[in-house]
Amino acid sequence: MDRETIRTIVGVIGNVISFGLFTSPIPTCVKIIKGKSVQQFKPDPYLATVLNCAMWVFYGMPFVHPDSVLVVTINSIGLIMELVYVMIFVIYSTWAKRSKIFLVLVIELAFFVVLVFVTLKFVHGTKNRSLVIGLVCIVFNIIMYASPLTVMKRVITTKSVKYMPFLLSLANFLNGIVWVIYAALKFDPYILVPNGLGALSGLVQLILYAIYYRTTNWDEEPAPKQTEVQLADRTPPV
Repeated sequence: MDRETIRTIVGVIGNVISFGLFTSPIPTCVKIIKGKSVQQFKPDPYLATVLNCAMWVFYGMPFVHPDSVLVVTINSIGLIMELVYVMIFVIYSTWAKRSKIFLVLVIELAFFVVLVFVTLKFVHGTKNRSLVIGLVCIVFNIIMYASPLTVMKRVITTKSVKYMPFLLSLANFLNGIVWVIYAALKFDPYILVPNGLGALSGLVQLILYAIYYRTTNWDEEPAPKQTEVQLADRTPPV
């Protein structure tokens, strides 16, 4: 098989793994719907992923970065799913929280529209557009990949991995590896760098899981005001 065929196969595998990550918040949403309340869950990871997916969809457009169909497909699916999760938060939140969610969505939309307009109006050529949007995407991904630091700190301080699901950590690691390979086959630093960081983040989570698995009290009930860790909710596929 030639390199392009291998890259396509790897991209399809990456789409499958990324889709699994996008579906990971479903149990959280089920809890919210059943309880008719967002409880201590936060909409922040979903709101951040909405903008992240939108950015990658724009990056994968043929007039920005050609030959990125698989990047567009998975992030388009992710964008729709994340918007559904956000709407669930809107439905079951108080009016005060709803107003904050809508405010963030408006700010994100305004930022995205302005960025698209400026890029298409003043930045010419796919090479230059890929550079501008790619750098912006890298910044967003680095910010999102930094979010597990609070989770890992909690694991170390409590010596418990109860709220850091193994399968999600593994999927996060594999997702990063697959997209690193995808980016390396047809060198794309804008996909390679953030997903390399994502793979590293997933690896650290797996190491922590191995270290603290035996010291975890699986029957221990969380404190009333503790927020359940939404590990996968902040993981952007690409």
